[in-house]
Amino acid sequence: MNSANGAAVVVGVDGSEPALRAVRLAAAEAARRRRPLRVVHGFIWPLLRVPVEPVTDAPPGGGLRHQAEDLVARAVAEAEAAEPGIRVTGEIIDGEASAVLLGETPTAALVVLGDRGLGGFGALVIGSVAVQVATYADCPVLVARGEEHADGPVVVGVDGSPASRAAVEFAAEQAALRGAALHAVHAYRHPHSDGPGDMQPLVYQESKLHDEEDQVLAQSLAGIEERHPGLPVTREVVRERPVAALTAASRRALLVVVGGRGLGELAGLLLGSVSHGVLHHSACPVAVVRTPE
Repeated sequence: MNSANGAAVVVGVDGSEPALRAVRLAAAEAARRRRPLRVVHGFIWPLLRVPVEPVTDAPPGGGLRHQAEDLVARAVAEAEAAEPGIRVTGEIIDGEASAVLLGETPTAALVVLGDRGLGGFGALVIGSVAVQVATYADCPVLVARGEEHADGPVVVGVDGSPASRAAVEFAAEQAALRGAALHAVHAYRHPHSDGPGDMQPLVYQESKLHDEEDQVLAQSLAGIEERHPGLPVTREVVRERPVAALTAASRRALLVVVGGRGLGELAGLLLGSVSHGVLHHSACPVAVVRTPE
């Protein structure tokens, strides 16, 4: 993840209410991290060869380009009102929203976006832009959905994979920044797998299995309390489907953090089934943390 000095928190806007919620969430993140906030709008119309300037004799302020400038200006004002004192800039970039935001991720500290935007299909629980950016981003992606439960912990899903270890570190940083506890959830249905294709025993003892799964969680949390002194850390090992367990935890959480892919995912999935499921069902904001391929 990009932690270079000066790296901005980037938020994508399209004029929708979910995007404005994302702006407020992004402003809070920028303030906590003491980073600038960059408001970005992907302006697709020039690519479609649609005229974007006002037509002759049109009233002042007409044209698609002006509308885009206006929505970015409103988003910048929203951020400045939400977190006075942060440095906010706005930019319109020609291109489709997902491509524009993905182009920001190599140099961003974090990308924030709404769970749905304008032009999404009504039946979709989460927009295609959010899924695409979370799938391919080179930095953590924070999706504004549900509500932050003020007294709740930062919840992180753990399965022992490199992706979940990166998620644990990001979640610990978030909890420390927010003055919240870290709650690590390890959900299992079968004995722990070290990789795709591992053979599972046909018979196993439940108490022994629980102890082994608890050890997986302990190993994933190793060193967190030393790196984040004073951070309250709680653990939960539950025999449940991971999406169901994390969705339940989200109902009292400030934030849920998941890795981009974990153990047991289908090889062709760039965004794992667990992270995808949590994005669709969480009752609070979700951060997806990918590891380099």
